[in-house]
Amino acid sequence: MAFELIDMRSFSNLWYWIALAVVWSTASHWVLGVPYDMVTRARRNGGQAEEDLHDLVRVNVNRLLYITETAGIWMLAIGCFFLTTLAILGFVYWIEFAQAVFLLALPMGLVFALSIHTARKIRAADGEGLYRKLHIHRFLTQLIGMISIFITAFWGMWQNMSLGVL
Repeated sequence: MAFELIDMRSFSNLWYWIALAVVWSTASHWVLGVPYDMVTRARRNGGQAEEDLHDLVRVNVNRLLYITETAGIWMLAIGCFFLTTLAILGFVYWIEFAQAVFLLALPMGLVFALSIHTARKIRAADGEGLYRKLHIHRFLTQLIGMISIFITAFWGMWQNMSLGVL
């Protein structure tokens, strides 16, 4: 009875779209584990805020690179297996939930790879051009997010129209 009144499909469910918005707003706000308002405050004020930013970036960069250096191959293998499974379930067997999760997980995997790349560049530069690197990372994350939301919205609309939900 309840499932007849409430649509439990992914792309026509309001909660999916709320989760999509939360994922991308969170991803674009936290740049390498640092809130972006801290970056702008450090750039504007300098002093202690700038020291705190450098310390927090150093800790997060070292943590991210340590994890990828010790378990990177396993993370890549498990991530590829997970994404491939979702892609096959979603786009070969047409399971809508797998499509929805895939359209969230694939771009977030790209953001994770971008984070590793940026962390390596920051470590190699030894803090030089930190603000620029963090700004470019945030911009690229937002760009990936916009493209992802666009593709997800059109895929979801196509799914809803082709299945006659509306």
